[in-house]
Amino acid sequence: MRTSIGAAALLSALFAASGALAQGMLLDFAADKVIKKFTTSTCDELKAMKGEPPSEKEKMAIDFLHSDQQARKDFIDKIAPVVMNKMFECGMIP
Repeated sequence: MRTSIGAAALLSALFAASGALAQGMLLDFAADKVIKKFTTSTCDELKAMKGEPPSEKEKMAIDFLHSDQQARKDFIDKIAPVVMNKMFECGMIP
């Protein structure tokens, strides 16, 4: 009986860890995509994109980031330097 409880606990921990790993990989992918967008776009392109509505995938990512505070922090920590510098260069922030 003890062995089966231990095995169940181990499996649960492995599933949780694999879910967190997959979540981290998706978060890194999304952050890398945003960074690439800001490093490869001109200021005029960024200004034109500013008013565009988000795609369905972007909406899902935004909803996820609204619901997961740690994921949001990690995402912002990764993209903030690149995005803010580009926006400053483009005159999009004072």
